Amino acid sequence: MSDVLGVDSTIAISAETSFADPDTCKFTVSRTVHRGGPYFFDNQEWAAGSPLVERLFALGGVAHVLVADNVVTVGKEPNASWSELKSAIGAAIRTQLLTGTSGILDLSPAMAAPPADLSGDVAQRVVQVLEQQINPSIAVHGGRADLVAVEDTAAYLRLSGGCAGCGLAAVTLSQGIEVALRESVPEITRVIDVTDHAAGTNPYYEAAKK
Repeated sequence: MSDVLGVDSTIAISAETSFADPDTCKFTVSRTVHRGGPYFFDNQEWAAGSPLVERLFALGGVAHVLVADNVVTVGKEPNASWSELKSAIGAAIRTQLLTGTSGILDLSPAMAAPPADLSGDVAQRVVQVLEQQINPSIAVHGGRADLVAVEDTAAYLRLSGGCAGCGLAAVTLSQGIEVALRESVPEITRVIDVTDHAAGTNPYYEAAKK
């Protein structure tokens, strides 16, 4: 279900609750929230120094936050209500953007800057992006992405470590890894996850229990 959380002359925000995990909601903003990512925060201590994320945790009921370009994905505590949180989260995002200052403190390598001097065929360039740009970022949470194959315009990736079985793996893939690969290697238009997530033994973020 998608809701429009107010529109002003410069910023529009829509909220879409996940069918797979009703405690997760994706907020899509009409402008970039923070370049690159994903930047993941699962507690207030990690949020320290990142004004946007501090604002979100201060609302109460927020369990984790993931920021990537123009998307903010928020997970709530099971006893919290989206009817109360959605508008407050939208207001916090809008308020932070209107300050004109960075909402995220970059404490680790991230996916913001594409690698320079890529060379070789499509597969070789995909591997270079993974090694130079993506893996240094997701390694912060114990994760890794490896190329399995390139077929036509699709890159098939296998995730491991903290990304295998992680409840936010799909978000990381679509909002972080795929965006970075498509920007750096324009021949790639799709990224497909071939990970056996059921076999993951140490996911960084546990998937919601059904």
